[in-house]
Amino acid sequence: MGKPRVGVIGLGSMGGGVAKSLLRNGFPVTVCDVRPAVVESFVAQGAKGTASPAGLAADCAILVVLVVNAEQVESVLFGEGGAVAAMKPGTTVIMSVTLPPDYAEKLAVRLGERGILMLDAPVSGGEAKAATGEMTVMASGSPEAFAKCEAVLSAIAQKVYRLGDAAGTGSKVKMINQLLAGVHIAASAEAMALGIKAGADPNVLYEVISNSAGSSWMFQNRVPHILDGDYAPRSAVNIFVKDLGIVLEAGKGHKFPLPLTAAAHQMFLMAAAAGHGAEDDAAVVKIFPGIELPKAK
Repeated sequence: MGKPRVGVIGLGSMGGGVAKSLLRNGFPVTVCDVRPAVVESFVAQGAKGTASPAGLAADCAILVVLVVNAEQVESVLFGEGGAVAAMKPGTTVIMSVTLPPDYAEKLAVRLGERGILMLDAPVSGGEAKAATGEMTVMASGSPEAFAKCEAVLSAIAQKVYRLGDAAGTGSKVKMINQLLAGVHIAASAEAMALGIKAGADPNVLYEVISNSAGSSWMFQNRVPHILDGDYAPRSAVNIFVKDLGIVLEAGKGHKFPLPLTAAAHQMFLMAAAAGHGAEDDAAVVKIFPGIELPKAK
């Protein structure tokens, strides 16, 4: 029995990497994105392209959804030309969008009513690990859904955490990851901005901190974007406006204080309001006045 055909909806930095990893591992892949040129680039690599999620869903046993937010999930699944109407019962959706946990829970119920399985399976690792099939997947869902998706998950991820049978748990764990990621990016930007203001050589500062206790994965990954003056989006400022907003809403629902999250969220909002929302999330450093940031190389 051959490998199942997998559909990938959304070919951004993460979805594009997933599609590449699936193709590299010999899966038949159908792709869909709002940008026809991007779809064509994957067709040139051996994928099948389609103009609508419905066209993709008609012949795929497994769908990986990697769009931006819940509104886009609604559109690609249930909107005009949406995938759900064309899915056969038994199709499995790997929902890898960062979503509010309660939305993920309700989405699994809605799909289940149509005989469609869902893994609540957000991902982490960034563009580079997506392209090499080394992402981390934090997933929850039924044993049947995991069994159907095992080979696909092995192709796209280095680590797959099975977090239980109920949708929503994966999204809860991803929410905590995004809290830390957003705070670490904001803190890294603030630290570099102060270092530059104080007269430290930013390249030397990066080297020293990267080998000292104050470092973090995000510091080592994002600060080079600042040093290179390169704000081409791998993950955009607007993503953290959205993701930290999810965290804050969850905190509000639990009546739980999140002061660091709130401060970081305001920093990303400031960057977005200043016109940097579509730039790399390292562009949050641009909110600090009176400093001269490194120029593009």
